[in-house]
Amino acid sequence: MKKQIILAEKPSVARDIARVLKVNKKQKGYMESEDKIVTWALGHLVTLSTPEEYNKKFEKWDMEDLPIIPNRMKLSIIKNSRAQFNVVKELLNRKDISEVVIATDAGREGELVARLILIMSGYKGKLKRLWISSVTDKAIRDGFANLKDAKEYYNLYLSAMSRAEADWLVGINGSRALTLKHNARLSCGRVQTPTLNIIRLREEEIANFKGRKYFNINALTKTMTFSYIDDKNSMSIGSEEKADAILKAVSNKKLKITKVEENEKKSYPKELYDLTNLQRDANVRYGYSAKETLNIMQDLYERHKVLTYPRTDSRYLTEDIVPTIPERLRAMNTGKYKEFIAPLLKTAIKGNKNYVNDKKVSDHHAIIPTEQRLAIDELEDREYKIYDLVAKRFLSHLLNPYKYKEVKIYASCEGHNFIAKGKIDIDLGYKLLDSYEEELEENQRLFDLKEGTEIEINSVKKVSKTTSPPQYFNEGSLLLAMENPVKYVSNISSKKASTLRETGGIGTVATRGDIIEKLYSSDLIENNDGRLRTTNKGRQLLELVPEKLKSPELTADWELKLKKIEKGELKDQQFLSEIRDFSRENVEEIKNSNYVFKHDNLTNIKCPECGKLMLRVNRKNSELLICQDTQCGYRKTLSILTNIRCPNCHKKLKLLKDNNSYICETCGYRESKESMDRKFKENKNKMSKAEAKRYIKNQKTDVNINNSLADALKGLDFGDK
Repeated sequence: MKKQIILAEKPSVARDIARVLKVNKKQKGYMESEDKIVTWALGHLVTLSTPEEYNKKFEKWDMEDLPIIPNRMKLSIIKNSRAQFNVVKELLNRKDISEVVIATDAGREGELVARLILIMSGYKGKLKRLWISSVTDKAIRDGFANLKDAKEYYNLYLSAMSRAEADWLVGINGSRALTLKHNARLSCGRVQTPTLNIIRLREEEIANFKGRKYFNINALTKTMTFSYIDDKNSMSIGSEEKADAILKAVSNKKLKITKVEENEKKSYPKELYDLTNLQRDANVRYGYSAKETLNIMQDLYERHKVLTYPRTDSRYLTEDIVPTIPERLRAMNTGKYKEFIAPLLKTAIKGNKNYVNDKKVSDHHAIIPTEQRLAIDELEDREYKIYDLVAKRFLSHLLNPYKYKEVKIYASCEGHNFIAKGKIDIDLGYKLLDSYEEELEENQRLFDLKEGTEIEINSVKKVSKTTSPPQYFNEGSLLLAMENPVKYVSNISSKKASTLRETGGIGTVATRGDIIEKLYSSDLIENNDGRLRTTNKGRQLLELVPEKLKSPELTADWELKLKKIEKGELKDQQFLSEIRDFSRENVEEIKNSNYVFKHDNLTNIKCPECGKLMLRVNRKNSELLICQDTQCGYRKTLSILTNIRCPNCHKKLKLLKDNNSYICETCGYRESKESMDRKFKENKNKMSKAEAKRYIKNQKTDVNINNSLADALKGLDFGDK
């Protein structure tokens, strides 16, 4: 009997597919049944070859060899994944195979993962594509009932391959040229470098900012506060002399009510989550890095199956998702969500333009809960927090809008105008979920006043304020800037600005977290209490790289062309020909540069390998000594920021490698590693509070809680003394 091979991207997804399709016979690296074989990649199994794989001479970096521009790009098997690749290759070349189903992630990178494996394995047979947005049992069954012809996604592969080749050509040549020219570990790329430049531009904005002083005048009556407004309804007074004159004029006088406005208004929730906005909110609320949030989302998608595909850039649903909403609500009908879901399930749910728009969805719709039953107790704290953000945003669009009455009371005194503003709630609607995504506004209680009424002014206050500089980027706000970087490009045409917005800015939702991590690991940026700053190395790099590489325009241009390749409107080789020319120009510009790179982190410590002085480098979670000679490569870790919390102030402890001790930089607490290890060993067999809660939850509900369960738990050490 002929068999169908199903190629998943990860073992966990392969196991789910195999279980749903009843492919039960386990083998080494795959599962098999009478008519199907399910196997998997481990992410990428195949990648673009390194320069030294083209020619051994490239192992030694030499400026004379640059630029390295192969006529045809070669592929190599990733060494650590060779065993699994060999399993997949052998399966693909079996004579009883009728077709292959590509079941890797439904996106550009997932398509690349599968196609490169197929190319390296020499498979040329029939291909189909599984394209799903969640890995629930229902989604898998529906997906296999509606398999697509893989030809529909061939251009998606060409787009992905073109992006990979272009990044290779620009990144490898630019980074080698910079490193050789300045004898410093320097790297550049068409996403990394403009992102670094955005951070630098914000720093310059802050450094050049000149605060402007202004004043407010508040007139306090017995019941309310009225604020001075000018003819343009602005509360700001630029001159202190004018503020003092107003204060003097209205002190001990009466306000006369000139107009009362009451307007009923509605407020709608923010759009559903795409990955970038979810990463942003998780960073602001919980301090999670972009990479951390993506990893948590991946677990919620793949392992728990309670959220849909994370790597999406859409904030809307398609019409065909609307009929599935009741089933999704039933799946999440537990805990604090119950009170909101029960009424919804009694009504007919209809989509509206606030969250349903087919035109605003490309590959994948917004992140929402799946039809998989939610088991809150099985989620770790971090997983629950991310799930909760998505669940509340989803529910908010199904609840009523927030309705309120906006009240404005206008008054005058001695020729000066004042206003008192407030809101009266009519229907809290989605805000009943809580105020997790709304900024709290100051709101005062307004009393019923009629036009012409006069009220005494009890006191008048002059408030002095200064305009604030822009804030330093944190990871969340940087993600949003990467998504919409138009304001960071000078003299950009409206067409290119539109292109930047349409193509999603710098990078993709899937890669932005990795780019930020790379800026950390390359010592180009540092994180000071959540504020991102460029290092001296990062600032110098921006002086060294070609101007084009610094601008988001480049990545916008690339993404536009990659989209055209995906749609079949542009040949991939035409695009890559332009990239080859661009790489040659970059290398030539770097070679001819007169800039002298200076290390500002040079120590007096000599490298034990080559004798040159070492550099002290601060990474995101570690401190290192690195040899300044790029050909040497010696490095030594000085300290690591751990996840172990200080018993006094609960900040993370730093492990000092030289004397094997933990130290808290906040309160000064110290403890030896030996002592800490001993505590870990003693606590190893203790049950945590979370484990105890899970244990209790799993007990039968009909046992006598005061007897049977007490006996079962008796003697357990909960480790919380």
